Amino acid sequence: MAGRKETIARLREDGRAGDIAPASLDSAVQAQAQADRVHRPVLLEQCVRLAQPALTRPGAIGVDGTLGLAGHSRELLRRIPGFHLVGIDRDGEALALAAKRLEPYKDRVRLVRSAFNDFDTVLDGLGIDRVDMVLLDLGLSSLQIDEKDRGFAYSADAPLDMRMDDRQELTAADLLARLDADRLCRIFSDYGQERYARRIARAIVAEREQSPIVTTAQLSRLVDRVVPRKGRPAGNPAKRVFQALRIAVNGELDQLSGVLPQILGRLNVGGRILVESYHSLEDRIVKSFFTLGTRVTDVPQGLPVLPEQMRPYLADLTHGAVKADQAELEHNPRSASVRLRAVELIRPVPDHAQADLRRWLTAHTQDLDAVRAPASARRARRAQFAGRRH
Repeated sequence: MAGRKETIARLREDGRAGDIAPASLDSAVQAQAQADRVHRPVLLEQCVRLAQPALTRPGAIGVDGTLGLAGHSRELLRRIPGFHLVGIDRDGEALALAAKRLEPYKDRVRLVRSAFNDFDTVLDGLGIDRVDMVLLDLGLSSLQIDEKDRGFAYSADAPLDMRMDDRQELTAADLLARLDADRLCRIFSDYGQERYARRIARAIVAEREQSPIVTTAQLSRLVDRVVPRKGRPAGNPAKRVFQALRIAVNGELDQLSGVLPQILGRLNVGGRILVESYHSLEDRIVKSFFTLGTRVTDVPQGLPVLPEQMRPYLADLTHGAVKADQAELEHNPRSASVRLRAVELIRPVPDHAQADLRRWLTAHTQDLDAVRAPASARRARRAQFAGRRH
């Protein structure tokens, strides 16, 4: 393996890694040797098959909104010559590794460090109006799971960080230190579907009065102590609490709800959206959004012919959710909970559908402020925003 300085030089060579901090580049060098070993793209063949028709058109542009270690994207670039890729990820370390892995295709790749919810901003910055395929592989990347010091895993002691973007200030430890029992309960209940959310939240508030909760081991021990042993689900009892904290720290559900309308607004007719979800909260959001365009609603009875403006504008390519089969599970155990959904834009989104999209966004955007800040602070911010609008 090349030395650290040589590898960093190659990663920085043509700026493809975007805005990557030097510390992330140093970490990327250390992790490069294990990148191929830890990353196994989930449902790879299904994703390639679904994306291919949209990417074989002349001048096609694909976007991987959750690039990670570029497992899906690298295979798409290898198998489908000609299309250009925009890779987006807010994890600087993963982006640096992805730049290295995609080096053979560097003339066809643009990488940007950003949250995928900044979809419109990213495309505007690259001078791109429309795209032909967007892939979102949600949840944690293999790199984030396997690097114990980032606090995503409850199996090893580490700081309670859980940030996907280390430029962000808020950490999991911050939430545990600042929020009252009611707001912690809501996080664990809404985002983790934790049965003992209130009991755990109260225990956290009591514990932190004696000593701050700043490590994964501390939190795991607390949950293990609080959750009754009788009737426990299989696995670590802290699993749902960790999931909920990660979602809250990174605003994951808000990010997903916010990006889907942006993607639809940028898609060429014939373009495709592929989303891999890993728990029911994500899948529910994706399913409800796709349903807006795949089903016919509010049609008056007795119409002999369905008017064009009332016809679906999305085609369901997966006919529900695709799950991992036995062969996939044996190859990649992390695929156990995956749900893959894909749609194709078959005609321009009609004007009347814009109101439905706005209502959907309002209904499905989680009020993260409600779990992060007191009501008085939320009211003050809303009043400030209203003042700016007038």
